Amino acid sequence: MQDATATSKDPEIGRSVRAAGIVTNYHDEGSGRPVLLIHGSGPGVTAWANWRLTLPALAQSCRPIAPDIVGFGYTERPDSARYGRELWLQHLVGFMDALDLSEVDVIGNSFGGALALWLATNHPERVRKMVLMGSVGVPFELTAGLDAVWGYQPSRQNMHDLLRTFAYDHSLLSDTLAESRFQASVRPGYQETFSQMFPAPRQRSIEALAVPDGKLSALQQPTLIVHGREDRVIPTSTSERLFSLIPNAELHMFPGCGHWVQIEKAARFNQLVTDFLAS
Repeated sequence: MQDATATSKDPEIGRSVRAAGIVTNYHDEGSGRPVLLIHGSGPGVTAWANWRLTLPALAQSCRPIAPDIVGFGYTERPDSARYGRELWLQHLVGFMDALDLSEVDVIGNSFGGALALWLATNHPERVRKMVLMGSVGVPFELTAGLDAVWGYQPSRQNMHDLLRTFAYDHSLLSDTLAESRFQASVRPGYQETFSQMFPAPRQRSIEALAVPDGKLSALQQPTLIVHGREDRVIPTSTSERLFSLIPNAELHMFPGCGHWVQIEKAARFNQLVTDFLAS
C-alpha cells in the first residue's frame, strides 16, 4: 500500500493509495468517525469537484473521505478495466480495506448513490448510515438530462449546456466554471474511458445499477434521502421509490434546486447531513 500527499497545487489532487491494485486519488480530512463520499458520473467529475463544499463542513465533526472512483478523476484507469458495477464496488471495498476502514457512513451522489446502495446490500456490516442524494439505484426511464450527461461529447458548448442542466440556479454558473470542467473532460485518455462506461442504449446502465426491491427492503441502515425538486437529470420519483422501500429512511426534498443539492443548497445540506450522522 502507498499513501502519500500529492505535491501538486491542483486542489483536485489529494492523497494516493493503492486500492484493489489501482492507484487511487482521494481526499481525507478531519478526524473521528469516517464518512465515505462517493461522487457522481458527470464528464470531468472528480471527488473534489463534487464535494469541495461538503468536505470542510463535515470535517468539523467527523472524517470525510472522498475517492475518485476508478475511471474518473485522477485515479488510475487500467487498460484492462471493464467498467461496471462489479469493478466499481470492488474498487470501493478495496479502498476501504487499504485505509483500514471496517465501518463507515456513506454519502452517495447520483451514480454514487447506487454504489452506496450496493455497498450496503453486499457488505451490510461495513455501512452504519447512508445519505443518498439525487440517487440512482431503482429503475426509471432515461431522462434527456441523464442521456446528455452519459452521452457527452467534448465541446465547450456541450459542457455549458450540461451545467445548465445540472443547476436550477444558473447564477451559480460562469464561463470560468464551464471552461474548467471542459478542460477536465478532455484530459488525455479521459473521454476514451468515459465513453466506455455508459454506452447506448443507456437505459441498460440504469437497469444494471438498480438494486432489487427485495434487497432494498432488507436494508436496516438509517438512510437520509435528499433530492432537488427541479432535478432534470434524475427524477424525484427515484427518491420517492427508495423512501417507500428502505425501512429506516427519511426523505427531504429541496425546492428551487436541481441536481446539485450539495452545491445549490450547500449550507442547509451540510447541516442536515451533520445532524443526521450525529443523531
